[in-house]
Amino acid sequence: MKKIAIISDIHSNLEAFTVVLEDIRQRNIDTVYCLGDVIGYGPNPVECLEKALQVCNIILMGNHEEAVLSAALAFNPSAKQAVDWTRTKLKPGFFSGSRKKERWDVLKTLPLCYTENDYLFVHASPLDPTMDYVLKADTEDVFGEIPVKIRQIFNQIDKVCFVGHTHMPGIITEESEWYSPDDFGWVWEHKKGTRIICNVGSVGQPRDRDNRACYVTYDETEICYHRLAYDFKKTQEKIYKITQLDNRNGSRLEFGN
Repeated sequence: MKKIAIISDIHSNLEAFTVVLEDIRQRNIDTVYCLGDVIGYGPNPVECLEKALQVCNIILMGNHEEAVLSAALAFNPSAKQAVDWTRTKLKPGFFSGSRKKERWDVLKTLPLCYTENDYLFVHASPLDPTMDYVLKADTEDVFGEIPVKIRQIFNQIDKVCFVGHTHMPGIITEESEWYSPDDFGWVWEHKKGTRIICNVGSVGQPRDRDNRACYVTYDETEICYHRLAYDFKKTQEKIYKITQLDNRNGSRLEFGN
């Protein structure tokens, strides 16, 4: 497997996405996989989707793409409001230009998962590609056993499963241990014969109390987490000017929550 960059949960944050793509370019990585949620929450869905289509080798279906295409079921009011606004920006009408129609057609055909050799890429979880959350709490058991959910997920993993969705970067082992990037110095040495779940974190809306954009690179032996500062205030200002977006979508960017 060549060295790849894996990104997820851009959420229409053009400033964060631009910084991440420049970092990827400087590392001479020409293969980029996106685990979905290019859109949602943020102010630049068209620009982010266009950029993703230009640079990503694979883009998966996220729950926000799914919601924009159909309906925002089980979404909180703020997220649903953003989905509804995003749909107005992306869904073509009778007089829309060809490019807008092309983008919409691409959205409708995004795959739910992608496999390459022994690697599985999915937005949320093998148990539910767009909606399931694999959380640190899922790794914990009062009797010290491996929880059923974790065993079910690992039954579908040959080597590494890369996920996003929770916006919480970290590694889950077969022994149901959770490690944040701080625990292992931002570089996870993937030992031969072991299986892991890797949450790559979020480019455009981190929720681990670190407001920097997050993504990973992988070369079959090491998973490297990268955190990058970006002009979140510029993104905030854009959100605050769009009445259809909840100001909370902007304010949380400062605190990474």
